[in-house]
Amino acid sequence: MNSLSEAKSQVYLQHPEPIRSCLLSLREIMLSYPRPLTESIKYGMPCFCYGKSPVCYFWVDKQTAFPYLLFARGHLMSHPFLEQGKRKKMKSLSINPVYDLPLETIMETLEEALSLYK
Repeated sequence: MNSLSEAKSQVYLQHPEPIRSCLLSLREIMLSYPRPLTESIKYGMPCFCYGKSPVCYFWVDKQTAFPYLLFARGHLMSHPFLEQGKRKKMKSLSINPVYDLPLETIMETLEEALSLYK
């Protein structure tokens, strides 16, 4: 696992299991993606950028306690598992932390998101 700074680690470690492990696994997926993504903390949540542009954020839904990926240019994406909700520009992909990560869906949505940054 890539080393975490103190500020970054607190963002992940503040969550109970299994949410913490789910978020850390999602982090590894993002950082090992073939196209280089950088991690930072924006608005108090992990943010993954391509170049200087935010691609997605990690957050945890307060009602369901499910982590989700929040795509910055989601309004331009059409993956069937993305949810618009009340947001104008972003769409989210909910992840159930109890089950195996839907790796294929995560990779499909990430590839679609990154295709918007060419």
